[in-house]
Amino acid sequence: MNEICSKSEQLLNSIFESAGFDVRASASESDLGCVLSIEGADSGLLLNQGGELLDALQQILNQAYGRDLPKGQRIICDADNYRAARESELRAMAEHAARQVRSTSAAFVFGPMEASERRVIHLSLADEEDLVTESIGEGNGRRLRVVLKQTSAQ
Repeated sequence: MNEICSKSEQLLNSIFESAGFDVRASASESDLGCVLSIEGADSGLLLNQGGELLDALQQILNQAYGRDLPKGQRIICDADNYRAARESELRAMAEHAARQVRSTSAAFVFGPMEASERRVIHLSLADEEDLVTESIGEGNGRRLRVVLKQTSAQ
């Protein structure tokens, strides 16, 4: 995997250099795969619009090199610790949804989000025995719904 991380780092830095961005990527390996940490004066540009550019670069790298990674691993791009902060935010949103569903008995439906973000919420609520999470919708409009689990007594 070292070679994949190295190639990903080189491609990403080449893109940044060609675009004139004042940022630099450095690769490291983790349990999740190859993590590219991006730092520099222009890192905020990657995080505009909810990290769209960061996500797009990550998608490009996974298309180019991701299939050569071991199963279950991927290439992750992160700038200014955005991914960890977003994951904490998603976990807090999951807790809020759980409280809402329990207090109102009504389903809670999140807005459209990508699969990796839905997964964080699914996993956050997986141990909640009274709740069920499910992805609904198609394509870019896919959402996550949290509902009370139906019991056989109902």
